[in-house]
Amino acid sequence: MSVNARALTRLLLNERSSLMRLVQRIVGDMTAAEDVTQSLWLRVQGVNDHPPILNKRAYLFRLAANLARDQARSDRRQNGLFDHGPLPEEIADDTPLADRQLLDREALDQLQQGLAELSPRCREIVYLRRMENLSAAEIAQRLGISRQMVTRYIAQAMEHCLNRVTGDA
Repeated sequence: MSVNARALTRLLLNERSSLMRLVQRIVGDMTAAEDVTQSLWLRVQGVNDHPPILNKRAYLFRLAANLARDQARSDRRQNGLFDHGPLPEEIADDTPLADRQLLDREALDQLQQGLAELSPRCREIVYLRRMENLSAAEIAQRLGISRQMVTRYIAQAMEHCLNRVTGDA
């Protein structure tokens, strides 16, 4: 280790608290200030004797300030890359996971099978209710049956399809 490096290391140990305050003012964060001070120690270890350093304290504080400014610039640049606010919702993928898609597809297949097993009249009533969005009274009037019969058909269809989907059929 050179004479300059030894002298700067001793000075760094003696002036550590002052150096930390200086660096913290520049970088704005105690953790970052400690990182810079550690970098300063490593940098000091590589200082040669040629040319000789006349004012070691000024050299050390200048070196600390320069390292701190470099760190602050680096932090701003890095934060600028990632600090653009929250991501737009359009980027978020709300597609269900593959296992959920598979389970949903199986349930839909079961429901379609259940609907296919219904009588033609029951299937027609379910279609009018769910797809055409007609009320029970409108369906009854269109098919010439009672409203109570329409609600029975719908209840039977729903029970049959539910049993098919849940595996109770």
